[in-house]
Amino acid sequence: QVHLVESGGGSVQAGGSLSLSCQASGDIDETYYMGWFRRAPGKEREEVASIAPDGTTTYADSVKGRFTISKDNAKNTLYLQMNSLKPEDTAMYYCASDVIPFDIMVRAGRGYWGQGTQVTVSS
Repeated sequence: QVHLVESGGGSVQAGGSLSLSCQASGDIDETYYMGWFRRAPGKEREEVASIAPDGTTTYADSVKGRFTISKDNAKNTLYLQMNSLKPEDTAMYYCASDVIPFDIMVRAGRGYWGQGTQVTVSS
């Protein structure tokens, strides 16, 4: 069992920055895929960024160049640095993890998920 707890959300004006953290605990190690999803009101859940066990990172086109995902294996913590925030980044952000790639994880309806942290960007 894996437990994920997000923190760091909040409200910011457009152009500002926020940093999210996800503390993982339980049966998780560096072999897990980890990443961030978001869901805005009235929209489908969207994968924002992920990091594979080998360190390869993937970003949604909408956040490339603005968001940076990283992790500290020693602390079992995942981060998402969000810069140049836009109103369209407003959403609930969720940390996720699994031993399989996220595209397979989502299709299979599995994975470990945090409770989410709200990010609100005002214009």
